[in-house]
Amino acid sequence: MTSQIDPLALTSAVEVLRRGGIVAYPTDTLFGLGVDALNEAAVERIFEVKGRPQGMPLPLIIGESEQLEMVADTVTECAWKFASAFWPGGLTLVVPVGTNVPALVTARGWKVAVRLPDHPIPRELARQLGRPITGTSANRSGGPDPSTAESVQNQFHNTIDMILRGGSAPAGRSSTVLDITGNQPKVLRHGAVSVEQLERIYGGPVGIGETMEQQA
Repeated sequence: MTSQIDPLALTSAVEVLRRGGIVAYPTDTLFGLGVDALNEAAVERIFEVKGRPQGMPLPLIIGESEQLEMVADTVTECAWKFASAFWPGGLTLVVPVGTNVPALVTARGWKVAVRLPDHPIPRELARQLGRPITGTSANRSGGPDPSTAESVQNQFHNTIDMILRGGSAPAGRSSTVLDITGNQPKVLRHGAVSVEQLERIYGGPVGIGETMEQQA
């Protein structure tokens, strides 16, 4: 079901993000929990309200493909190939992290997971903010997948600052996570984009890596 997106609510949500607040929002897969991903104090709040161990990295949401350059150390031809084919959509790309990204986002690792979703609300949040936002699912750590605003409210109550509604309802399926930092792309989590679709674009076999313990 599609409903009208309230531009005033979007503007208010962007202001919440600028102040370091937390906004829950629908995506094309599940409800996400967003803060300004380059604001370290705001990122710390995400871990606190989710009850998420700090050793688990957070995926990021961007508003347009060009914002990938804000969070990646390098953007390869391979990255642009997958981005052109599947963005906006249900593919999360794991790339070498850039210096702008707080270490807490990546659990002090050298990779970061990034997605441009096929839903106008998270894209507009990141675009109007001018910075990426966190894209972790809007549930308490270990809690049920949040496919409705009511589910988000039931899990967080008053510990987050705003819940955005509108646009298409989430499809309830997680994104595919693809690591493109090595010699061969590797699927870390199966999801909305199939291995066959990835291989068709890549022009060769895609490997299967260790499962990524994060939700995007």
